[in-house]
Amino acid sequence: MKAMVLSSGGVDSTTALGLAVKKFGAENVITLSVSYGQKHDKEIEAAKAVAEYYGVEQLFMDLSKIFEYSNCSLLKQSTEAIPEKAYSEQIKDTEGEVPVSTYVPFRNGLFLSTAASIALSKGCSVIYYGAHADDSAGFAYPDCSPAFNEAMNTAIYEGSGHQLRIEAPFVNINKAEVVKLGLELKVPYELTWSCYEGHDKPCGKCGTCIDRAAAFEANGVKDPALA
Repeated sequence: MKAMVLSSGGVDSTTALGLAVKKFGAENVITLSVSYGQKHDKEIEAAKAVAEYYGVEQLFMDLSKIFEYSNCSLLKQSTEAIPEKAYSEQIKDTEGEVPVSTYVPFRNGLFLSTAASIALSKGCSVIYYGAHADDSAGFAYPDCSPAFNEAMNTAIYEGSGHQLRIEAPFVNINKAEVVKLGLELKVPYELTWSCYEGHDKPCGKCGTCIDRAAAFEANGVKDPALA
């Protein structure tokens, strides 16, 4: 059995990769990393380092053209600044009625559909991705929710002639619990990158930096990437 893992180079997808390698063996795991017009290449470089660490095949896809009409703050063409506050604060600002400004329109839907086509061609029977409960809380990222995961799994399973399914192993747990599992799996978090800014070091101010720090702190350890 072969698995494909959507790999962004961040904490969640790298933990999903570690889980897949443990379950299927590195020789049966392929990663797919996607460029979507993000402001920097740091996460793609991190994904490369992680794939090399695990000794897995890595594929790349450029889907930036599809997102050129979006003004999401993560994208190169955006006129919006990346918020310097935790997701919980951003959700309060949006009153839980619209996604946060770092939501890339239907990104996971597009990534999973793309991955499905490639995974079938590569002989994979499952796709892993790292959505977790904190992502979908308060409607921040609706394409990370259990309902979305279930719907996409049904679509991909049926659309592939029952050859392929998707798994979001963390969809019902929070980021601190993801990190706890990753520490047990000895995931190389020192190689990962989460920050939305592309500087030499993480900014420590954007939502993903804040939530990442809190997840490691909850486990009583220092973020290895900051060591």
